Amino acid sequence: MIRYAIAGTVLLASPAGAQLLGSDAAACRPGGGPAIAVEITGLKDRTGELKLELYPGDEAGFLKDDHVLIAAGKTFRRVVVPTPATGPTTMCIRVPQPGRYALLLTHNRDGKNKFSFWTDGAGFASNRKLGRSRPKVEQALVEVGAGVTTVRITAQYLRGLGGFGPIG
Repeated sequence: MIRYAIAGTVLLASPAGAQLLGSDAAACRPGGGPAIAVEITGLKDRTGELKLELYPGDEAGFLKDDHVLIAAGKTFRRVVVPTPATGPTTMCIRVPQPGRYALLLTHNRDGKNKFSFWTDGAGFASNRKLGRSRPKVEQALVEVGAGVTTVRITAQYLRGLGGFGPIG
């Protein structure tokens, strides 16, 4: 059974006191959309940068190279922000139209533009423990309506032989 991370359309896209982060922030303000407001929890620290990537909602396009997806006319979008020093963290990413998409969060802690299995974190809308295997698209699916859809993603980091999991 495919399970989606579905959250309702909201008028206020972020929790009280949280600033909307990212180049797409305007899309998550009241009356905006279609967009996804991502409330990020479980960060290991406040270093580096946070990145959201939007992919097609199917296994064939999930985690494919952005250049390949764009050349094929497929959905791909990326929003990158410096990790905020304190406070709640809510990022916004706009989507081309209502529908089903796959969403990836990464916490690039070392400042390099390449995911490091050993130091960086990742998360998906389902918030299921990632473990050691390559994630499936079902873990990352989000149904987006015409307005702003809010999801909460808990960052996960390498936790020994068990693979990736939340730090808390």
